[in-house]
Amino acid sequence: EVVAALCDMAAHRTRGWWEEYREVLPPPLLDLAESEHHAERLRTAVTVHIPGLLQTPEHAREIFRQDVPELSPPDIEHRISFRIKRQAVLFRHSPATQHVVIHEAALRMQFGGPKVTWHQLRHLVEMSQHDHVVLQVIPFSAGAFAGSGQSIYYLHGPVPQLDSVNLDQSHGPVFLDAEEQLQKYRVLLSRIEAIALSPEKSRDFIHTVARNL
Repeated sequence: EVVAALCDMAAHRTRGWWEEYREVLPPPLLDLAESEHHAERLRTAVTVHIPGLLQTPEHAREIFRQDVPELSPPDIEHRISFRIKRQAVLFRHSPATQHVVIHEAALRMQFGGPKVTWHQLRHLVEMSQHDHVVLQVIPFSAGAFAGSGQSIYYLHGPVPQLDSVNLDQSHGPVFLDAEEQLQKYRVLLSRIEAIALSPEKSRDFIHTVARNL
């Protein structure tokens, strides 16, 4: 199965849209876009930030403004356009399934102020209504939980052996693909998803946070 999956990926390998950013963005970011392109399912758990595939341009701009070292205005715009183009995996003919768990802290971080935050929360609600997007919220009242100190991005490949985990670090994305590591993060994500609110209650929760801005 692994060999067949690799052969299929090689047969359909093309020069992806991300190659146009080869001269302006770090290679790990391009690797991330390519991994998303081939993934069949995406699972994310975040504590402070909204996942990149669900960010609005205004929200993303505010995040990139905080990079160290400071990015130039053109570099910020390159990263914003790159992030928005990555979101195409959720809108293509056969979109990847995305299961997202967001902590209440990320919903209440007012990056860019109340107006930007309100539009970001509204976008989350709209995206959660797509059949291929499952969005859950962990409220503050849930207390401590496994994996709370990091963001986890799990990309499911055509077969489990081709899965990978992306950890977003200050110096850029870090990929893990050893089976022992993959199993650890599968367990962590399952536990996180289990304590989060249901998708329906999560949508209501986001509406409440937006109304109180």
